Amino acid sequence: MLSLLADYAPYFGPLRVLRYITVRTFGATGTAALIGFIIGPWLIRRLRQLKFGQHYDDDRTGDLAARFDKKNTPTMGGLLIFGSVFLSCFLWAAPNVWVVVALFVYAALTAVGYRDDYLKVVRKNRDGISSREKIFWQTLVTIVALAALLYHPVSSEKIRELWVPFFKHPVLVFSGLLGLPALFIFIYLWLVGFSNAINLTDGLDGLAIGCTISVALVYGIMAYAAGNVLISEYLLISYVPGTGELTVVCGALVGAGLAFLWYNSHPAELFMGDTGSLALGGLIGMIAFMVQQPLTLIIVGGVFVWEAVSVIIQVGYFKYTRRTTGTGQRYFLMAPIHHHFQKQGWPETKVVLRFWVLSLIFALAGLATLKLR
Repeated sequence: MLSLLADYAPYFGPLRVLRYITVRTFGATGTAALIGFIIGPWLIRRLRQLKFGQHYDDDRTGDLAARFDKKNTPTMGGLLIFGSVFLSCFLWAAPNVWVVVALFVYAALTAVGYRDDYLKVVRKNRDGISSREKIFWQTLVTIVALAALLYHPVSSEKIRELWVPFFKHPVLVFSGLLGLPALFIFIYLWLVGFSNAINLTDGLDGLAIGCTISVALVYGIMAYAAGNVLISEYLLISYVPGTGELTVVCGALVGAGLAFLWYNSHPAELFMGDTGSLALGGLIGMIAFMVQQPLTLIIVGGVFVWEAVSVIIQVGYFKYTRRTTGTGQRYFLMAPIHHHFQKQGWPETKVVLRFWVLSLIFALAGLATLKLR
């Protein structure tokens, strides 16, 4: 909205700075952080009054819940991130198809996550919404987002291209009768996969949001590069007009993430819950597709991938040993893998800080792929 004020630069010169994406990105980052710091204490008090606290099943968590005393900490903290990002983007981002689709996916998956948390916390249904219902809503969100991108003339051609790290040209163009279903499946798996990956990572104070901040920083840079014709030509990456505005969205996410981390750092006063993790994974996955860097997310979000793969290995190994030996065995002491290190005796803060370091390394490695082509 504030970008519209740049039209009045002939009457008041300083307003021209609102044309610059970098200025509006810093503005969005600061605004989101400020909103988060302001509403954070009120939200925590309100959630405590409503008794929207995290509950743990002792059969599932073993002694970890007792060791780290996380019971009854308010959850649904994803609302703080969502409110900060949405309001900040409304103020600073110039609306276009890329921004609208990104915020639609974020809002819709926040609603799905909120319903899941509500059933778990308020209705005491430990499983939350059914897998069938979650798949239905995630499928519907993907269909609407993809339809909007295919319909709009600015995005209809670019969204069909698949770019791969280290290549100077798209390796595949989704077209024809088989192309669109394949594109839908690809985007759907990315949104769902990274939603679940961040959900799995969200098990220690500050772990998921700290890693999300580093991923958002990198994709903010990638969005700016993709939306700038000179930079994209120099780096030999896809030029996607208008995606520079997603830099503002990523900046808002960084600011909101920093504010949330203030309250989520150990010992946590607030958890993001599925309200945050499902939506953040979907938002990041969608932005990765729109800036033509979907597969790079495997590198940039390496910690999230590592967490998800550890669960897959754990479950697969357990089923394999149960079938072959009759007694299921575990490959890790506990999965996701951050709990494996806890079981080895690492303090929670050490696990979180070391995973942050790994996340930063993965993020820098992913950023380096822009030049290695």
